[in-house]
Amino acid sequence: MCIASTSFVELTTIRGLYRLGPCFVTFLQNEDLKKSGDIHIAISDETIEAVIKFKVRGNLRFLSHAEMLKVFQRACVRAGIKPAYSKGFNPRPKLFLPLPRSVGLETEDDLLCLRLETSASSFDSEQFKAKLSSQLPEGCELLTVSVAKAKTSFRANAVTHVLTIGREHINEKLKNKIERLLASESLNLERRRSPNSSNSKNVDVRPFLKSIELNGRNIVVECKISPAGSIRVDEILKLLELDYGMLAAPIRRTRAQWQLSS
Repeated sequence: MCIASTSFVELTTIRGLYRLGPCFVTFLQNEDLKKSGDIHIAISDETIEAVIKFKVRGNLRFLSHAEMLKVFQRACVRAGIKPAYSKGFNPRPKLFLPLPRSVGLETEDDLLCLRLETSASSFDSEQFKAKLSSQLPEGCELLTVSVAKAKTSFRANAVTHVLTIGREHINEKLKNKIERLLASESLNLERRRSPNSSNSKNVDVRPFLKSIELNGRNIVVECKISPAGSIRVDEILKLLELDYGMLAAPIRRTRAQWQLSS
């Protein structure tokens, strides 16, 4: 990197942000510069998308979507894994969780996309999995690591939720309720725009319900996801006239169907 200036320049790296004094400065990228402070600047013509399937169990399910991203970012730093970064004065690692997870929900088939400045031929998925797994907290388990073409995007179009109900709440009333829901042409619910918002709108969630099946103590709910949205976990409970106190275990998202595009 070459800095040409007509006056004093103060260059300080704070969380990857360059602060410049009041002067004219020109930055030119240099192949020899790979790091600046704690920010990895990768310059490569080859990139791959590491597609990581993982599960979330236990207390880790109470982390938010943003907090889960930070878990993986910090694990990458500790493991010495250097993801590709966005360009500009505030570079960010290119890792994504394409399907947000509701707080309190366990997942058995979640997805992380991590862009790396490397070639597919030099990428060892088993070694990568071992390095990253060793730095993840209890409750987050990596299942598989595969490689997709760079700039491949993943969009979920269906998910399966499993609700384990207390034995005392399995009765004919619940079975009849499931049958009525599936027979309904529309199911209108009032949905708040955010948990703390007083604004709400009426939503027909029936198009998002693919199937509901009672299998022993488990209610298996298949949900569709479209550009118009989907049904929320708390809305499923509301339709079934259940509350969290009736559950015998945390709600699990067991399967997701993905649509790929590039």
